Amino acid sequence: MLPSLFASHDVAIDTGGRSIAKEPRVNDKIRSREVRLVAPDGGQIGVKPIEEARWLANELGMDLVEVAPEARPPVCRLMDYGKYKYEQSVRQRESRKKQTRTVIKEVKFRPKIDHHDYAVKMRRAIQFLDDGDKVKVTLMFRGREITHPELGEKILRRLVEDAKDHGEIESGPKLEGRNMTMQLTPLRNRPKRDKEGTGAGTDAEE
Repeated sequence: MLPSLFASHDVAIDTGGRSIAKEPRVNDKIRSREVRLVAPDGGQIGVKPIEEARWLANELGMDLVEVAPEARPPVCRLMDYGKYKYEQSVRQRESRKKQTRTVIKEVKFRPKIDHHDYAVKMRRAIQFLDDGDKVKVTLMFRGREITHPELGEKILRRLVEDAKDHGEIESGPKLEGRNMTMQLTPLRNRPKRDKEGTGAGTDAEE
């Protein structure tokens, strides 16, 4: 396993201010005339001329990797660098798989929605919640409908009641221009429904 110093010197900043990966110097790319050499098991070999360190790496069938370029002299370690990079890639992929990604779906209603359309959209919202996704509920007012916000509130209260076994209110109803919005989140102890394909973002349901 590499020393922690390795990770502190493998990042550079590009002109856009974003972090980009920077490979450590390996073998012939190491410029220092002498290095502090570390054995594959982490044991200290001592300060050696770079030619001797490269010779030893070659004799052992390993790479000479500069793990602490800021040290004086730089610290280099004997290792199988290709194997290390492969194992690091596997660990990163596994870590990404374990990360939970928040997805927000959107379901839209009208204040004067009929019973059938309400039932369809209500079931859609419940399906999203059962998938483990958050749901943004949007009431869209037209014309003078905005003067009767209680109509929207009535529909939102009805949806909360109908979906109470699947989700709960994360942020209550609020007016945003001509829309009234509310966000639901899945119940914490309710298992997710199996689904194909995951992703982050917002999907709208008209």
